[in-house]
Amino acid sequence: MINQETHLSDLKSKFNSYFPISDKSWSLIEENIEFQTFKKDEIILKEGQISRKTYFVCKGAIRAFCTDVNGNSYNKNLFLEGDFAGSKVSAIQKTPSTFTLEALEDSVLISINYNKYQELIYNNEDLKNFYIAYLERNWIIEKEQREVSIVLENATIRYLKFIEQYPNVDKRIPLQHIASHLGITPTQLSRIRKDLKKEQSQHM
Repeated sequence: MINQETHLSDLKSKFNSYFPISDKSWSLIEENIEFQTFKKDEIILKEGQISRKTYFVCKGAIRAFCTDVNGNSYNKNLFLEGDFAGSKVSAIQKTPSTFTLEALEDSVLISINYNKYQELIYNNEDLKNFYIAYLERNWIIEKEQREVSIVLENATIRYLKFIEQYPNVDKRIPLQHIASHLGITPTQLSRIRKDLKKEQSQHM
């Protein structure tokens, strides 16, 4: 059973965390969204498809991954509760997505047609301000921080920051996906986790 009220409240809080949204704008958002459920391992968007929706993760975990010519997959990103997910480049340019979106757990998502989403943003000043703030934080500030982190911070620090941001995620999804997200090998991640456990036991 999907607790729609709770999930809608979470989505509204997410919008308001970037810029206060009027009741009128929120009503327009509510009119144009739908709830979707995906089973673990189900594909939400396939590489090569044109993305026509943007998603908000109410419950679950989603990975965005690319596949090379040899069939090896590489995680581009992980999306968990409270994250917006989708292929924005594909949706904006109407071009095939360069990655696949896959549910790593049974997941509940709120989706909105991207064209309608853009229309609402362009026609409502508060939604436009939300969108600018969202792009600045996620596509400029956080993107730059992640790029700098990969260059300057060691893998242990990156792992600890990730676990702090998403508590217990290491118990929810396979470690190889976390390793790929952090830009390290599963072997490196196992070693980091082992060293951290050893440090914790020494301080007990």
